[in-house]
Amino acid sequence: MRENVTSERPVMLITGSRKGIGRYLCEYYLSKGYWVEGCSRGDSDLKDPAYTHHEVDVADERAVRLMVADMTKRHGRIDVVLNNAAIASMNHILLTPAKTADRMLSVNVTGTMLVCRDAAKVMIRRKYGRIVNFTTIVAPIALAGEAMYAASKAAVVTFTRILAFELGQWGITCNSFGATPIMTDMIRGVPQDKIDAVVNNLAIKRLGTNFDCANVCDFFISPGSDNITGQVIYLGGVS
Repeated sequence: MRENVTSERPVMLITGSRKGIGRYLCEYYLSKGYWVEGCSRGDSDLKDPAYTHHEVDVADERAVRLMVADMTKRHGRIDVVLNNAAIASMNHILLTPAKTADRMLSVNVTGTMLVCRDAAKVMIRRKYGRIVNFTTIVAPIALAGEAMYAASKAAVVTFTRILAFELGQWGITCNSFGATPIMTDMIRGVPQDKIDAVVNNLAIKRLGTNFDCANVCDFFISPGSDNITGQVIYLGGVS
């Protein structure tokens, strides 16, 4: 375990940080001078003096509580949370097992809630915090085969809007954003025609990039965005 940190460098927690968008965001914010803490269900090979990885399932309440307590013990603060952890499963609703639906709701909705809840308790002490919860453009687009995934991510948007009202009095902003498809492990198994159907519904008809996501996060977590809360941004021009 790393020794206590006394620097005033901002502290960020990124969930789902082992690969894909989460991994990119870890490296991106490390390069910007943050202390970054990440978590996933598996180990990470990211090695950096300013990075700590936790093997945590965000749907595990006790594990999330211990992770936040460990962060607080070493840093004494949490400035930013990027809730990126999620799972998806493409199934026609007639072929969707209850177990699959339950797991998506547990990770995507309950997991987001648990991380927000425990991190917010730390942020309240300093009356400052930035929370960004990741949703998806599949939520506003009616894409066949994504009913339960879209429903779980639509729930994240509603949760975030209400969370913004609950935490605003302590200087904590809560926003969400949905990325266009990005070529990560999550969508590599999605048929090309389904990806094309999503892209064709966009004003800007291209796949997203990891930097697109970082750019929105930069906006939401900026000190100058202290009056931006309860909002959702969908990339690509989705309304």
